[in-house]
Amino acid sequence: MPPTYSLVAPIFNEEAVIPVLIRRLDALLEALDAEAEVILVDDGSSDTSAIVIEAKARADKRYRLIKLSRNFGHQIAITVGLDYAAGQAVIVMDADLQDPPEVVLEMVAKWKAGYDVVSAERASRQGESRFKRATADLFYRLMGRLGDVSMARNAGDFRLVDRRALDCFLAMPERDRFVRGMFAWIGFRQGTVTFDRPPRIAGASKYSLGKMTRLAANGIISFSDAPLRLALWAGAAVSALAFVYGLSVIARWAYGDPGLERGWSSTIVIIAALGGANMLMTGVIGLYVGRIYAESKGRPLYIVERAVGFEEAPTAARRPAATAS
Repeated sequence: MPPTYSLVAPIFNEEAVIPVLIRRLDALLEALDAEAEVILVDDGSSDTSAIVIEAKARADKRYRLIKLSRNFGHQIAITVGLDYAAGQAVIVMDADLQDPPEVVLEMVAKWKAGYDVVSAERASRQGESRFKRATADLFYRLMGRLGDVSMARNAGDFRLVDRRALDCFLAMPERDRFVRGMFAWIGFRQGTVTFDRPPRIAGASKYSLGKMTRLAANGIISFSDAPLRLALWAGAAVSALAFVYGLSVIARWAYGDPGLERGWSSTIVIIAALGGANMLMTGVIGLYVGRIYAESKGRPLYIVERAVGFEEAPTAARRPAATAS
């Protein structure tokens, strides 16, 4: 008999947090009104995370471990857990406890009220720098203006998803994944709950500035063709300016401007500016072409080194993925 709830959390070098995480998940499992499973996806950790989780999975039939062969990234690790989840309502949360497990009870209440996707929106973000809060707000504003879908403001990947919405998500095979955008794209009845996001209780964030920048760029490119349209209009503007400048040169030549032969420095500057703009636009187009190339290779999205706790557990239909022997 499949469980009613599946809790999915990606893990990457979180050995300092896991004991507290398991205690709070145990309390949540007791508070839920139906059978539940916990799927912890080890995304190539180099510490003892997988060892601790495997011991728990062998001692408690409600827990499962999926260990990936290497670090595939946060968004892929989430997808792995969703592939293996068997519940009618599947909850995605981070393992660092900045997504408080207790909020799941509010999400379940929303789900029972008829919502297919329930996102947890942050009312406050404790322990985060002013720069991180400002850049996060800027990203959501950009996505609201440029994106093809409407996403909840200040909501990350902490959400509950109904089985029928999840099946639609799993039918999307793209490699460059922006999970929160994909769930917004599928539609259905979507709701939110709010919570105050606490600081990490231990360890350090695994999302560096570079990773956050790549995630933001991935979201914009995946769900908007605005960069391509920007390249088109920027190219048209540069061409128009060049045409106007050409007309002015012809007019000066016609009136015999004695200073026409001067201005080599300005000519070089203009050529350099046009060359830089051309390289920039080519780079934008290259990002989209690169995604097409990555999709065409057809490699598996991830490789599972081992899975523990699934021996007697029912699972939903899984995405075709490579599994190491």
